[in-house]
Amino acid sequence: MLRLSATWLVAVVLIVAVGGVFFFCEYLIYFPTILKCAWPKIGNVRAVEGSEEVRAMVLSDTHLLGAVGGHWFDKLRREWQMERAFQTALWLLRPHIVFILGDIFDEGKWSSQKHWEDDVRRFHRMFRHSTDTELVVLVGNHDIGFHYEMDWFKLQRFEKVFNASTTRIVTKKGVNFLLLNSVALHGDGCPICQSVEKELIRLSRELNCSLQVGQALSRKPHYPLYRVSDAGCTGQDAAPPEERHLLFREKYDVLSKEASQRLLQLFKPRLILSGHTHSGCEVLHENKYPEVSVPSFSWRNRNNPSIILASVSPVTYSLSKCFLPEESTVISVYCSAGACLLLLFLAHCLWMKGLLQCLSLCLLGKHKSL
Repeated sequence: MLRLSATWLVAVVLIVAVGGVFFFCEYLIYFPTILKCAWPKIGNVRAVEGSEEVRAMVLSDTHLLGAVGGHWFDKLRREWQMERAFQTALWLLRPHIVFILGDIFDEGKWSSQKHWEDDVRRFHRMFRHSTDTELVVLVGNHDIGFHYEMDWFKLQRFEKVFNASTTRIVTKKGVNFLLLNSVALHGDGCPICQSVEKELIRLSRELNCSLQVGQALSRKPHYPLYRVSDAGCTGQDAAPPEERHLLFREKYDVLSKEASQRLLQLFKPRLILSGHTHSGCEVLHENKYPEVSVPSFSWRNRNNPSIILASVSPVTYSLSKCFLPEESTVISVYCSAGACLLLLFLAHCLWMKGLLQCLSLCLLGKHKSL
């Protein structure tokens, strides 16, 4: 009876411990991490009559895996991580608007219509949100292909799903956010490039009036503006040291120098937010135009994803970075818990073996006395 009770007790402890570790690593771990984050403070947000602070959450490069190159377990794991992190951040931080800076899908550039619809369905499930929060999605090279792969069908398919042009202005509480289809800023006169170029000129003229009354302009492309490399980037989410000095290729890793200069001249943005590199970086263009590269939101691309929290008013802004649980930490918790449970199981086995030996000796002694 003692042996049976001990075995059941150990079994219950093991089951509860395994469930507890799994629940912590796959659900609870996001809460204490995101609770450490806070919206940055800015100055007087009512400097412009009728204006108020906009809380904008910015993430990038989710790369939802597709049917061709995505292993089912990798897909399940990464999508669960992003869904839990996003939903927890929405619940705790309550942003007014969320921007995802391109490369929403990993295989949008070649996916069939059936696979595209499946990817879209999974995206809407993962990034569901209330009507109090506006979700704005930009296009990236993995969504419609690099310049040589891009065509009207893939571009319009993307625009139809997200119900908006890929080059446009979103205005929130008096703040203008310019969204760019940077894949089309190739400068070779292709039909899509010409269309985007005309739209940029029109938007630039429209913005002149609003900028004169102090409305902030934040520009968000997928590609970063031209820079030689990430050599000047620092911080825990910067590119690894061995990659920082690799030279960027124009029109592939970053925008061309000409396109970058033209955009700065047309819009003179107060802040530029970009993705694509999967790593964090801060650059000051022409000593007056700050650019922040937003790291990938997927744990498939980084051990330590993060999101940008921006408090923006028509006259100023402030940024902070919110780091998410590290993959290495989750793996360490699983390994440590597994080792402890294994030791507990082995200790139980040894204890049961000793108990059986003791009972055998007792029975043998009684037998001899008889």
